[in-house]
Amino acid sequence: MLDIRVEKTKTPKPLPGKDNPLKFGTIFTDHMFLMDYEEGKGWHDPRIVPYQPLQLEPSAMVFHYGQEMFEGLKAYKTEDGRTLLFRPDKNIERANRTNRRLCIPEIPEEDFLQALKAIVKIDEAWIPTKEGTSLYIRPFVIATDPFLGVRPSHKYLFIIILSPVGAYYPEGLNPVKIWIEDEYVRAVKGGIGEAKTGGNYVASLKSQVKAHDEGYSQVLWLDGVHRKYIEEVGAMNIFFKINGTIKTPKLNGSILPGVTRDTTIRLCKEWGIPTEECLISIDDIYESYQNNTLEEVFGTGTAAVISPVGQLRWGDHIMKVQGGGIGPISQRLYDTITGIQLGKIKDDHNWTVEV
Repeated sequence: MLDIRVEKTKTPKPLPGKDNPLKFGTIFTDHMFLMDYEEGKGWHDPRIVPYQPLQLEPSAMVFHYGQEMFEGLKAYKTEDGRTLLFRPDKNIERANRTNRRLCIPEIPEEDFLQALKAIVKIDEAWIPTKEGTSLYIRPFVIATDPFLGVRPSHKYLFIIILSPVGAYYPEGLNPVKIWIEDEYVRAVKGGIGEAKTGGNYVASLKSQVKAHDEGYSQVLWLDGVHRKYIEEVGAMNIFFKINGTIKTPKLNGSILPGVTRDTTIRLCKEWGIPTEECLISIDDIYESYQNNTLEEVFGTGTAAVISPVGQLRWGDHIMKVQGGGIGPISQRLYDTITGIQLGKIKDDHNWTVEV
């Protein structure tokens, strides 16, 4: 068990007002969690301190070789005043899978969970309660060794910061428009596509800018080898309802194993909806659109939870889904998952953890 040292801020910031729209990822709470790692010593000195700038050597390896990872999960306030985390074990499991891939020391699961609970408890007053809001939790690890040379760092810093947030997309639960990228590649099997690391996201920026310029919210990536198989959207996994069956790309080493993705698959199967993890080509999607069997498209992710997709653009082809509206599966999934997260629906899966 961690012996967490706590230093509370002497200058607390004002909490966001009830009328604050809480643009995603722009406001940060009063405190942050830090823990150091040094080769031969392990993880040590866990502490909660006032939120503040970091002081790093210009030669810190994270700046030069990109050895870093991050995670994302949320805390929710229930109507009866409890604070809940949603499936934090899955985020911790994925974090350590990313750590292994990037040669970052793993963080013991019980220590990780203790750190999450401790920092959320300290800044519990920051959890917003307006519908569609939550407290976003960003754990991350950076390589801090002051060394210029390509090798795993000998020193790391584990940090957790918190941000009260509203909807990830400005559209909220209204359907988003997605651009299907067929020029650039984000990841390939054997690379780091299944790791949650900044390199995957910076690789997506060029296409994302292009998509935004055309009025689209996000980019849907095709595989990097054949350039035809659906992979994922920049900030979420993707699902299609085709002729009554829910389909999502199977995990192949270049797709992030999303926690909300796993939740969605489990719920759909429990509801008796045929659900498949499979290879899906963009040609299959376009054919299903042409023959009117493309019934619904939606993304899943911690930030957006469920994001209905109302339009897909592939080259010169524009596919409108559900007439640009929200499909019944998208709505049911959103209502169920957020209902469990907020304690409004009974959690028969033991997915929530009380802080």
